[in-house]
Amino acid sequence: MVLKAPGIVTFMLSVILMVATLINYFFNSQIPILTGNEMWAFLGSQIILVMGCIMRGL
Repeated sequence: MVLKAPGIVTFMLSVILMVATLINYFFNSQIPILTGNEMWAFLGSQIILVMGCIMRGL
């Protein structure tokens, strides 16, 4: 299996979701979609990043 760098859109999507999740968790902000689902959002951001490294075209 050959790994490659993810595309800029995939990387930025993952980073934005991860940062929003961490801000929601540590600073107790109220982001309606993320409140109560921080673990799933963080896991989703990491899966997006991994899929961008594994699959071509993402």
